[in-house]
Amino acid sequence: MTPHRRFRLAERRGGFYHRPMRCLPQLFGLLLALAITWTNGARADQNDPRLDGLFVELHETDNPHKARLIERSIWGVWLASKSPTLELLMGRVVKAMGTQKFGEALALLNTIVTIAPDYAEGWNKRATVYFLMGQYQQSIADVERTLDLEPRHFGALSGLGLIYNRLKQDADALDAYERALKVNPHLGHAEKEVERLSPKVKGKNI
Repeated sequence: MTPHRRFRLAERRGGFYHRPMRCLPQLFGLLLALAITWTNGARADQNDPRLDGLFVELHETDNPHKARLIERSIWGVWLASKSPTLELLMGRVVKAMGTQKFGEALALLNTIVTIAPDYAEGWNKRATVYFLMGQYQQSIADVERTLDLEPRHFGALSGLGLIYNRLKQDADALDAYERALKVNPHLGHAEKEVERLSPKVKGKNI
């Protein structure tokens, strides 16, 4: 999922606005026609070889500012695509999410995961939209698909913790946040949640 800050921003804005997209049937047809170009030409960006080095740097640095820059680079690799069609679609998704047009974003993401099922960030973004729409089980399913493709996706793991918090499943939330910190030890929100949840979960297990 996208970072915790985006979740909170969306929650503060309040309410959800769904606008029907009359052009979606035509757009979907066009995208399916272009899908062969995507499947033949591009690979899922979570497999980009640059990520290994970035994660090594992320674990080695003690500098918070440098950690933020490395995180930003990782997000950039995850989001980037060799497919102009996918780049266009993801740009529209981000814009729709930013203006709370979650129905529009969801329709676009349904197309993305259809034409590029091995693109982890498509599933992650759809998980985010499902969360913002209150559809938590669908969000969890898409988070799990994201993690199947990119086990190091600390955004998805943090998002999973947030979902389980919302569902009041403390043990599952704690597990998700701990997994996120193993991948990225610089997640301040995850650290706070581990500190908050650990006594509650340990108490339940006694």
